[in-house]
Amino acid sequence: MGRVTERRRVIRIRDGAVSARPDTLVAEEPLEIRLNGRPLAITMRTPGDDFALAAGFLVSEGVLGAASELQSIVYCAGATADGYNTYNVVDVKLAPGVAVPDITLERNVYTTSSCGLCGKASLDAVRTQARFPIADTPPVRLEPELLASLPDRLRASQRVFDRTGGLHAAALFSPEGELLDIREDVGRHNAVDKLVGRALQDDRLPLSRCILLVSGRASFELAQKAVMAGIPVLAAVSAPSSLAVDLAAESGLTLVGFLRGSSMNVYAGDERIALRSGV
Repeated sequence: MGRVTERRRVIRIRDGAVSARPDTLVAEEPLEIRLNGRPLAITMRTPGDDFALAAGFLVSEGVLGAASELQSIVYCAGATADGYNTYNVVDVKLAPGVAVPDITLERNVYTTSSCGLCGKASLDAVRTQARFPIADTPPVRLEPELLASLPDRLRASQRVFDRTGGLHAAALFSPEGELLDIREDVGRHNAVDKLVGRALQDDRLPLSRCILLVSGRASFELAQKAVMAGIPVLAAVSAPSSLAVDLAAESGLTLVGFLRGSSMNVYAGDERIALRSGV
């Protein structure tokens, strides 16, 4: 749809010199997600991969866990009073017989590009809804050197970031370090939802042989999304939150933070990291 970036006039000041020029900015627009025709959530996102974003969101909510449970996702025509299709409203229809938890239709969530699933940061909720116990995933043993190589590979694949400098990214890697998929968005949790949603659409859940790398911090919401998708390893270039560490320890998720250069902190699940000394 060509709405990933937009141009705006900017006054540029460099070493005292002033000039006017156009600048490329990342686009941010609201996306309303409807479930079986009923409003469910609104998130601020970068347009693109909207169907994957909606599907991934519903995986995180525990509504979807397999491609067979999804009947369709469509943009809603007539989303405005004059009948114009803004491409900012999607309707997800579940396959016949798929149960809709009451809570998903009652809470009518508003999420922003930074907060994720506000008001639902509950360890108990994740524990009861997770379909793919990480403890049951095939064993993964990762060399620290392999993890250290991933941020540069993520950054090299951020095509829109190079033009705007304003996007988060999330990527899936194999245990051997192969880049499997990457998505960008103004919201870090949206980027992860797009990855997970695409995996659901391709019937690849659980992602039990994947490393999830995110370009920012590791919040509870991102740890939640990793657990709900069955991802055993979450790595972030910045800090985790205390609740993210608690969730990782409780669920068996390996959580790595401050992944920069050859340095990193392992906050939980160190049994998947090939440690050589000092522990």
